[in-house]
Amino acid sequence: MQQPIDNKTLLAGAPPKPKKTSRRLPPWIKVKANFSPKYVRVKDILKKNNLHSVCEEAACPNIRECYGEGTATFMILGNHCTRGCRFCNVKTAVPLGLDREEPERLAKVVGELDLKQVVVTSVTRDDLADGGAEIFAETIKQLREKDPDVKVEVLVPDFGGNPDAVNTVLDAHPDVFAHNVETVARLYRHVRPGAELARSLDILAQAHKYGPRPVVKTGFMVGLGETREEIVELFRQIRATGCDIVTVGQYLRPSGVHLEIERFVTPEEFEEYARIGMEMGFGHVESGPMVRSSYKAFSQSKDLIDDN
Repeated sequence: MQQPIDNKTLLAGAPPKPKKTSRRLPPWIKVKANFSPKYVRVKDILKKNNLHSVCEEAACPNIRECYGEGTATFMILGNHCTRGCRFCNVKTAVPLGLDREEPERLAKVVGELDLKQVVVTSVTRDDLADGGAEIFAETIKQLREKDPDVKVEVLVPDFGGNPDAVNTVLDAHPDVFAHNVETVARLYRHVRPGAELARSLDILAQAHKYGPRPVVKTGFMVGLGETREEIVELFRQIRATGCDIVTVGQYLRPSGVHLEIERFVTPEEFEEYARIGMEMGFGHVESGPMVRSSYKAFSQSKDLIDDN
């Protein structure tokens, strides 16, 4: 079995870029170092049950806050991804098989943590015919068997553009169906090799047309070199799919081998993006420097879930 490929190896073939001086974080980007007892408990429970969280694997800056509140975004289908997105900290490697007991263990941990709202995401599994959609569906089923009232948000990969795989997840009836577009069209090849904006937009449109319809959500990063006009156009493209919720956050470089930060977007600009999105008719736009798709996810969708 092939061993995990680290990001340095993955990006070795990329064209060399001129080195830039390291960027000092602006004052509006602050992460409080808080290792509370709840943080330690969540970390220990996940480790004991051989479960992964995107909080740890993707080096999310909000991990201490979320773990400190007793919550986590679960990452299923292992922790080895078959894609090599140049912004992402998750390991790229040939995945090590398929753990069919993972959904049951995850549901058990949700009960142990006494969670009433659960966010589940995954690595991309291009090695699987359905991209792992069956495991997503089984996870939702196991969660609902343990607690029929639990609210479930899934953040899915693109399943290689397979509409049947998307329907497999939708047939399990998540409360929120999310798939991130991540960046503007011009930057896709540079930021997300192996992915296509049109494919991601089609997935959002498919979820919007599904009945009974879940709340549909997406998100993207800024600070990678996109222009204001490109961001406005991306909002328009997303809105045309019927998507309900958009999250917009600052790209932060996980390591020295990942994409450079082209600029830090100001809080005032984030406020403008939220206004632009709401004026286009979205049900909710969460826009800010530290915003991530799963951060306080159910405060974003609560009113929309209640309306569905």
